[in-house]
Amino acid sequence: MAVYLHEEDLPGDVFAAGAAIAVDTETMGLITPRDRLCLVQLSDGGGDEHLVRFSPRSDYAAPVLRQVLADPARLKLYHFGRFDIAAIRHYLGVVAAPVYCTKTASRLVRTYTDRHGLKELVRELLGQDISKQQQSSDWGGPVLSDAQRDYAASDVRYLHRLKEELDRRLAREGRTELAQACFDFLPARAELDLAGWPEVDIFAHV
Repeated sequence: MAVYLHEEDLPGDVFAAGAAIAVDTETMGLITPRDRLCLVQLSDGGGDEHLVRFSPRSDYAAPVLRQVLADPARLKLYHFGRFDIAAIRHYLGVVAAPVYCTKTASRLVRTYTDRHGLKELVRELLGQDISKQQQSSDWGGPVLSDAQRDYAASDVRYLHRLKEELDRRLAREGRTELAQACFDFLPARAELDLAGWPEVDIFAHV
C-alpha cells in the first residue's frame, strides 16, 4: 500500500478502465465558491491512494483527472458526496457521476444511530480505527505533512469495503432501490447548493 502525491493532475493510466473509484476532496473551508479546492484523493480499492494537489493559482485544467471523474462508465464512491460533487463541479467543471455515497447509505440502514461519520462507519462495519485529527488543518499550505497525507488517503481507503457491507444491509432492509434513487439525485442536490439553495428544502410545504 502506498500514497502518491501528484501536482495539478493525475498521471495517465493510473486506474484500470471502468474500475470504481473512491473520491474525496479537501478545501480551504465549507463554502465552495469562496474556499478553493486544494486536494482530490482517489483510490480504486487496490491498496494505493493517489492525491492530486492544486496550487493557489491553479487553473484546474487537470485533463486526466477530469476524464476519470467524468467517465460515465466509472462509479464514484464518496462519503458525503454532496459536498465533493459540488466542489469538483465548481472548480474542475465536470459532474463526477455516477455516484454512490456511503453516508447516504448509512442513514438509510443505520437508523439505530445518528452517528454517520466516516470514523464511526469504519469502526463499526470494518473494525478499524482511523484518525480525524487533520480534518480541520490548513490544506492550502506549501507542504503537506505526513499526517495530512495519511489522513487524506484514509478518506478514500475504506470506501470500497464499506460499500460492500452497506449494500448487504440495504438489500436486507429492502432499501436498495431507494438508495439508488438518492444517489442519482446527488449531482442535482450539489447543483442546488451551488445555485444558492444550500439549506432550503425545495420539496417542503412551507
